[in-house]
Amino acid sequence: MPKDPSKRSFHLATDAEIKAGEVHDVYFGRTVQILRQRGDQKRAKAEIRLKSFPVGDWRWGILAGIEEAAALLEGLPVDVWAMDEGTVFGAHEPVLAIEGIYVEWAQFETALLGLLCQASGIATKAARCKKAAGARQVISFGARRMHPALAPMIERNAFVGGCDGVAVTKAAELIDADPMGTIPHALVLIVGDTVEALKAFHEVIDPKVKRVALIDTLQDEKFEAIRVAEALGRDLYAVRLDTPSSRRGDFYRILEEVRWELDYRGFEHVKIIASGGIDEAEILKLNPLVDSYGVGTAIANAPVLSFALDIMEIDGAPMAKRGKRSGSKQVYRCRACSKSVVVPAHKPLGRCDCGGDVEALLKPLITQGRLVRSLPPPRTIRDYVLEQLRRVELTVDPSLGPRRDY
Repeated sequence: MPKDPSKRSFHLATDAEIKAGEVHDVYFGRTVQILRQRGDQKRAKAEIRLKSFPVGDWRWGILAGIEEAAALLEGLPVDVWAMDEGTVFGAHEPVLAIEGIYVEWAQFETALLGLLCQASGIATKAARCKKAAGARQVISFGARRMHPALAPMIERNAFVGGCDGVAVTKAAELIDADPMGTIPHALVLIVGDTVEALKAFHEVIDPKVKRVALIDTLQDEKFEAIRVAEALGRDLYAVRLDTPSSRRGDFYRILEEVRWELDYRGFEHVKIIASGGIDEAEILKLNPLVDSYGVGTAIANAPVLSFALDIMEIDGAPMAKRGKRSGSKQVYRCRACSKSVVVPAHKPLGRCDCGGDVEALLKPLITQGRLVRSLPPPRTIRDYVLEQLRRVELTVDPSLGPRRDY
């Protein structure tokens, strides 16, 4: 039978549908219908900000999704101001403002928030993991936990947030990098032996790909580490432990044993990679023994940052709903002490309380529908994030307990 053209292979909105504003909550569509019927042409200015972070020990976020937000809003009769993608921000700081005749942009609110909320959640979690790891490598492994259509978006924002690499090939293309990965359990199981699987990898795969042995599939990790190290010698870059929780016991002690046995036999060059259930809290515990981390679900399924969009001005006059501060605003950050302050836009801040120079963070992005700012590539954004991470503290509250979904 011929395929029904109305049926989709994958349950996704198309680029054209998103760009046309067709992905919206129904009440926005009805609002536009009512206002058009009334001939209402009021201009509205709104801001997007975060009331609070989704996890109790989060104190800052990483703004992501600005490039997609610009793609959504470009061509509409609106003016948009936004922080640079990758900016560290705090609660109650407007990260984006939009102004125009309300009926012309109202139905884009749903998509706009969605683009920023999920991307920023992923980038923030990645930044927290990278901050915890320090100079150690963090690789994003978690795209398989989400719809494959989202994999490039997830991996891009994980990279922007600070991850050193990504595993999905299509996502790597987006950030102009080589994908990073090791050996799956499936290869070891199909071949039937850890060393034989590693040898097969060594024979077939391009020599520029680092040789990393997965050592938790069939036997005790300590003895498998010795076997693979003796088999490949100097060609072995690292061993990876992805030990399931049901077999871990004390994961730190297992890693300690592996490190001891490798070093005792002269394999000090062999690095240790840990994956499986890794997040920033686990990274802080394992840092003394681990050289690199594969972080999966913790980043891919990061809590979204629940931004809200609220009208602040109507026809140039301050107007906001209860519980919100009306009027146009600007966010200034001190270049010396990194303190941020939100002030009325018509009252610019000269200097910080510490005497340092300040920078206005909300900058023109779109003017009368035209993109007026160049958008940097992912690697440039990542560098910007890493530079800011040096000036923020990572708070991890052990009393919150570990998440059980990764």
